[in-house]
Amino acid sequence: MAKLIGSAPNQVPTNADLGKMAFEDKVSVANLNATGTKDATTFLRGDNTFATVVSGLTEADQWRLTANQSANTNAVISSNLERVDTDGFGLLGTGLTNSSGVFSFPSTGYYLIMYTALITAGSNHNEARVILETTTDNSTYDDAVQIGAGDGSGGTTNYSVHGQFIFDVTDTSTHKFRLVTEAMSSSYVNGDTARNQTHFTVIKLGDT
Repeated sequence: MAKLIGSAPNQVPTNADLGKMAFEDKVSVANLNATGTKDATTFLRGDNTFATVVSGLTEADQWRLTANQSANTNAVISSNLERVDTDGFGLLGTGLTNSSGVFSFPSTGYYLIMYTALITAGSNHNEARVILETTTDNSTYDDAVQIGAGDGSGGTTNYSVHGQFIFDVTDTSTHKFRLVTEAMSSSYVNGDTARNQTHFTVIKLGDT
């Protein structure tokens, strides 16, 4: 009888065809030399690490302006903001954090920011703008997206305008965003606490 080498349950005869046995999947998961937790909720990655399976999206949040706002110069929309809370809205995950109109993320990752502004353009006002500003150092903000509307006909007109931006949030303490109104003059952005008029949606697409 051939001698056995190794330890149970993976002992093999000294004269065994190890190549054939490896092909036939004779090595148990418990004996794999990989880091991480080995259980029914994880999988083995190419870097020899057991990782948790992520199923679908993990973060989706939506906020809106609850009252009209106008400003002749640049003004952060810092008040009259609420997380949507009507008509069956559902928050997925932890959600954003609001501090006087500056929004922070619950975790690092790639986030899709989609915002809509319902602008009432005043008489002979060429353009009113709502700007999405981002910062990567928690200090300096840059224009990421500009959307706007105007009416040079002498009347007053409502416009619904949209903008999108994918933000790579590598640090939740430094990567943030805000909305700014610009050149409102006789125009304003509409807000309502019972329905979405000027609002934005943020969805986490994946890990960074």
